[in-house]
Amino acid sequence: MPRFTRREVFGATAGALAAKSAIAATPRNETTKRGAMLLSEVFVPGDPKLAVARQVGVNHVILGANSLLSKVPRDRYLETLEKAKADFRAIDMDIVGVESHPVAAEKIKLGLDGRDEEIENYQAAIVALGQAGIRMICYNFMAGLGWYRTRTDVPERGGALTSEFDNAVAKQQGLTQWGEIPEEKIWANMEYFQKAVIPVAEKAGVYMALHPDDPPLSPLRGIGRIVTSAANYRRIMNIVPSRVNGVTFCQANFVLMGADIYSLAAEWIRQNKIFFVHFRDVQGNKEKFRETFHDNGPTDMVRMLQIYGQSGIDMPIRPDHAPTIAGESNDHPGYAFGGKVFAFGFMAAAMKAKGVQYR
Repeated sequence: MPRFTRREVFGATAGALAAKSAIAATPRNETTKRGAMLLSEVFVPGDPKLAVARQVGVNHVILGANSLLSKVPRDRYLETLEKAKADFRAIDMDIVGVESHPVAAEKIKLGLDGRDEEIENYQAAIVALGQAGIRMICYNFMAGLGWYRTRTDVPERGGALTSEFDNAVAKQQGLTQWGEIPEEKIWANMEYFQKAVIPVAEKAGVYMALHPDDPPLSPLRGIGRIVTSAANYRRIMNIVPSRVNGVTFCQANFVLMGADIYSLAAEWIRQNKIFFVHFRDVQGNKEKFRETFHDNGPTDMVRMLQIYGQSGIDMPIRPDHAPTIAGESNDHPGYAFGGKVFAFGFMAAAMKAKGVQYR
């Protein structure tokens, strides 16, 4: 498989990142024949990492909208989003989506009392996002537990720290406060949610990009999980068939599912079902794996970028779960920024070398 040495990556990156564009991101449009990969990262206004992101050529923002909208009533959602847009435009960055939910959704996922109020908030957030011209929501349906690891200080290359999941350890940790929740309950909750929000999203022109369960196995500490296979994705997208009902292609999780991710990504690209990419790699299988640097895992990452580049649309992409490198705090494993700087360089150099448009 093609590999770049670190010297080749950083050599090519110097020229690649110097060619950054200040062109604003365009709303998703299946009819357009042009398109580019939009180098993105999750931020809120005022994030101290923004200066570094701009310096290495990141022009696009995935907004951590929940932390903003959860503080205001529904009638201020649009005002809040417009203010965030203006804050980022002031530093030449554009919001191209939100992650992981625009408002609280845990009662929705667990099927608890109060979920209808959460759904009303969610519907209002979708409408506001559409009015603000923010066209993508990366959401998940990991009830009770989010993305989950059993260790966060595993050595990677050169002693960098990365995270690991070991299901044997997870089983020893026992049930969560939610006890046992069967998959059938999660399926019912997903159907309830989809039927309530997908029609609203379609009318608003907001694309719902479902993130896979991480890890993609069920149950996890007693809680059923359903976003664990390509077959289940197809079932979910058929609950309410719509042009806006699609996928966040967090590619490492599809590797862990045992999928042929090259053919699967190409299939869903042809069907206009991938709305957002989480670019990362892992070593192992869904029972036990660890995160890797973006050039140090089993996946042909350059080939994946070429596949995504065939979409013909402007598609946000961000490097996810980078190792913590020397000199950084490991207080937020996976989200320290040094490893992501390396990842952005790798991505830009690879796309420039292979003729994939990006900005």
